[in-house]
Amino acid sequence: MRSLPWLRAGAGALVACGVIATAIGVARSDSAETPTMPATWPDGPVTLVVTFPPGGGTDTLARRLADRLHHRYGHPFVVENRAGASGNIGAQAVARAAPDGHTLLVANSSYAINPAVLSELGFDPANDLNGVINIAYVPSVVVTRATSPTQNLLSAIAAGQAADGQKAPAYASCGNGTPQHLAGAMLNQSTGSNWLHVPYRGCGPALIDVMSGTVELGVVTASSALPHIRAGALRALAVTSPERSALLPDTPTVAELGVTGYALNQWHGLLVPGTTPPALVAQIDTAVREVLATPTMEKELIGMGYDLAHEGAAAFQHTIDQDLNRFAAAARSIGLRVN
Repeated sequence: MRSLPWLRAGAGALVACGVIATAIGVARSDSAETPTMPATWPDGPVTLVVTFPPGGGTDTLARRLADRLHHRYGHPFVVENRAGASGNIGAQAVARAAPDGHTLLVANSSYAINPAVLSELGFDPANDLNGVINIAYVPSVVVTRATSPTQNLLSAIAAGQAADGQKAPAYASCGNGTPQHLAGAMLNQSTGSNWLHVPYRGCGPALIDVMSGTVELGVVTASSALPHIRAGALRALAVTSPERSALLPDTPTVAELGVTGYALNQWHGLLVPGTTPPALVAQIDTAVREVLATPTMEKELIGMGYDLAHEGAAAFQHTIDQDLNRFAAAARSIGLRVN
């Protein structure tokens, strides 16, 4: 079993993602007997467990994927939203599911942040979940309502620098421990601002309160905010990615506005229970790639703000492992904890 550096350093019950041992050439010496895999996949209904509630970018991506897979293979592909604890509730459910390829986890980068901010996840990070495919990246975007007096990110930062306590501007995120929570906290640390964090159970609920003016700012996925930006209900202030988004070409990056070195992109991918046979993982990977490669699906996802990744099991696991270490270091640096 391969352990991650931050786990070896004594993270105890902090939990991250599983490791695709066979896919990257590392044997699981302590794994259970290899389960029987179906001759073909799928051979029955498939549940896609989404770690956030309906309305957000991860949920939307899962529903598009489920619809396409259903039409291609004829079997039901059911989206089940298990929100809460920054996606940990859904991840824990899939970690305990049968490793037969019929329960898949649709997760985002929150999955790699949780070990750094949560003290109890309830499953073994080194064995219980494996990456299958990284579908796409999407930046987060700092937004405010269209009628807000906040015209740009620099004015929002200045308001946060001048305020303290309850007078500081608040920012809504997609939940405690999410990439959006971390993005806002990193902005505070980098700029000396004091934005107050208001966590929601997903980007969809966060956007509702930003658009109503209940919360002044939002840090949400670009994919979830894009329809509201296009409709004129939201004003985009900055994107968190290293480069500008092709769909928001007039919106600067945080780094462009003077926050040197700032960058946070978010992946969206599929994971399976840790003892899922490698050959079955490969079948699922191939099936999803074929669906994603159709011109209609690709156009839809790009139009929703996604940058398609197409990272297979080994590459995706490498991305997860890198983020586990990077986010752990960032969380320690800013003192970010949820419980």
